[in-house]
Amino acid sequence: MARKSTRGAQGSGSIRKRPDGRWEARYTSGVNPQTGKQVQHSIYGKTQKEVREKLRSITAKIDKGIYTEPIRITLGEWLDIWLKEYTGNMKPHTKKSYEATVKNHIKPVLGKVRIQELTPIHIQKFINGLTNSKDDSKPLNPKTAKNIHGVLHSALQQAVRIGYLRANPATMAILPKRSASEINPLKDKEVAQFLAEIKGHKFEYLYLVDLFTGIRQSEIIGLQWDDVDFDQGCVTIRRQLQFLGSKYGGYQFTSPKNNKIRQIYPAKFVMDTLRQQKRRQAEMRLLAGPAWSNPNNLVFTDEFGKHLNHDLVYRHLKRLFIKMGLPKLRFHDLRHSYAVLSIQAGDDIKTVQENLGHYSAAFTLDVYGHVTEQMKRSSSERMEQYIHMLDKAQ
Repeated sequence: MARKSTRGAQGSGSIRKRPDGRWEARYTSGVNPQTGKQVQHSIYGKTQKEVREKLRSITAKIDKGIYTEPIRITLGEWLDIWLKEYTGNMKPHTKKSYEATVKNHIKPVLGKVRIQELTPIHIQKFINGLTNSKDDSKPLNPKTAKNIHGVLHSALQQAVRIGYLRANPATMAILPKRSASEINPLKDKEVAQFLAEIKGHKFEYLYLVDLFTGIRQSEIIGLQWDDVDFDQGCVTIRRQLQFLGSKYGGYQFTSPKNNKIRQIYPAKFVMDTLRQQKRRQAEMRLLAGPAWSNPNNLVFTDEFGKHLNHDLVYRHLKRLFIKMGLPKLRFHDLRHSYAVLSIQAGDDIKTVQENLGHYSAAFTLDVYGHVTEQMKRSSSERMEQYIHMLDKAQ
């Protein structure tokens, strides 16, 4: 079959019809600095017009200096590179979580798509699919979907920085809103019931301190006596003790989440509870004798001074919740309970954010906004009752 060939716009490319009937345009994007040879590319289409329009678009970008070399790697391949080369400064626990997210959620759906072919529509469909599963898999909650999006966005943003992408297709994704049902704080009656249930429990003081400070499980397990200032009545959250798995060295101290060291000023009851824990630990040390070893000066330990196991602390708490008829509650719901109690007591969102160690007040409002809305409605109802009372008095 005879070939038809025409020069592209301004002589920057050429178009020809291939023997298979398709049209091909070839263009030069520059010179390879390592070989000194021109870098040539081909684009294809069903018609000459289609190919010419593609060529015109590309050559215009080259002329304007905004052209990006085609990258043939898939998203899955890029994620492998990103995890290996660009996450070295992450905490081991964070990196472990990112690896699991990539393996279990992102790669199965988007892993085979070429990175430069990813569009905002690809990303939006992926995010929507996480919370609206149509197969046998259980839909993920909005918080988990947001976390997955965060990992994907970070990886693609690095691709933008090094020139693999012109823009991040994940930036414009509309993320699902967290529902109030995801938050399971203890109600007032349940708080009283919980306090009665933990009376005399081996982890009574740990659960009490956590309920009335809202610090994370890894933070309270990693709390040291040097962090507790009885004179000033404050506790400083400087670190957390996390289990990273045997692959990453087991338990390790790391900086707090969001790298935010924070001071909190708990209620006097909490400081008194910590004093009781100090006395209790002194008794444990006497009983353990030479077997006692608490080199990190931890506040909460086992009977021999060793750090507590996250799973053990959680399992004991879970049994208590089941006994109370609250099987769905988790350790993290003690933190939610503290936040809700604080807001209901009149603390502003900024104060709650700083006490919890959230990275922004906007995030705190996103999580607990429904509580403030309920308080506003209750306030208006009280005002309505007051107005009716005035009307009756006249």
